[in-house]
Amino acid sequence: MRPRPCRSSVVTVLLCAFFTLLALTGPCAPAQGGEGPEPSTKAEEPEASTRVARLFEKASAATQRYEAGRRAAHVQEARARRTERLLARERRGITLLHNDLGRIARAQYRSGGDLPLTARMLLSTDPEELVHGQRAAWQADLALDNAVSRSRRAERKLAEGQREATAQWHSLRERTVRLAQLKKRIERRLAQAQGELQGAADRSVTAGQCRGAVRLDQPGFHAPRAWVPPVESYELSAGFDEAGGRWSHRHTGQDFAVDIGTPVRAAGGGRVVKVSCGGGFGIEVVVRHPGGYCTQYAHLAAVTVDQGEKVRAGQWLGQSGTTGNSTGPHLHFEVRLTPYWGSGVDPVQWFAERGVRL
Repeated sequence: MRPRPCRSSVVTVLLCAFFTLLALTGPCAPAQGGEGPEPSTKAEEPEASTRVARLFEKASAATQRYEAGRRAAHVQEARARRTERLLARERRGITLLHNDLGRIARAQYRSGGDLPLTARMLLSTDPEELVHGQRAAWQADLALDNAVSRSRRAERKLAEGQREATAQWHSLRERTVRLAQLKKRIERRLAQAQGELQGAADRSVTAGQCRGAVRLDQPGFHAPRAWVPPVESYELSAGFDEAGGRWSHRHTGQDFAVDIGTPVRAAGGGRVVKVSCGGGFGIEVVVRHPGGYCTQYAHLAAVTVDQGEKVRAGQWLGQSGTTGNSTGPHLHFEVRLTPYWGSGVDPVQWFAERGVRL
């Protein structure tokens, strides 16, 4: 008889080989062929981007409320001044009424107004004169009563006006203080979120690995024309073809001075042909537009689009930052004849030819 094979030995060998292969290629094994993005960076960046975008909206709304409160303060100040003028006039009127009361009281005293009617009748020798005197006394009493009533009404009105003016000033000061405190709290939170966003962007640039698009909830925007500036609110800084020690050659674009996290939008409709990070431009996006022109958006802190994506005028492409060869937060914007550096034209003139004045 032939000996029976040892099946247990074969099974043991196969199981050992299987578990060895699983240990080498399983999901917990380190990735081969390149360094992956930092886990903390991927977790931090979308959260920071979202918080910056939301805090920008809150800061803008708080600033608008604060400015509205400041304008209301000026209006209230003008009203308070008018109230003070009215109160001063009321005080003068009360002084005149007090003078009238004194004059009437003195006239009554001289005409016997301090004597009772019965006593005046007993002392009078002419009844007709007494009747005329009585009528005059009634008129004097009526004038005195009217003067006293007017004086009391004026004093009440003066007191009410003073209380109203004081309450208005207190309310205005309290509201202004609350708005200022709210504005400062939002600005502090925004500065912290901006620091986190820029830190994640710097780590990405150092690693040379882009983190991919961060999808932000952007407000609905319908461009009134085919071309729009790349940021909504800005100050122009370094211009095209300027010379300086900050650049190895002359400046190749137009800089827009904006804070970290400011939404950067597509100047016109087109397709994203490049999303990259690293090098002098840091994190950048390049869009090709119909007709052949390309626009570049550089030194970003985050991007909100992927390469190959189609975009419309005004759509957010990313958030501004200070990555790469940058001396401070701003957007470096170029208009190019090709997607590549060195083919730039003057953005200010290019926009002007399309009806957009920077």
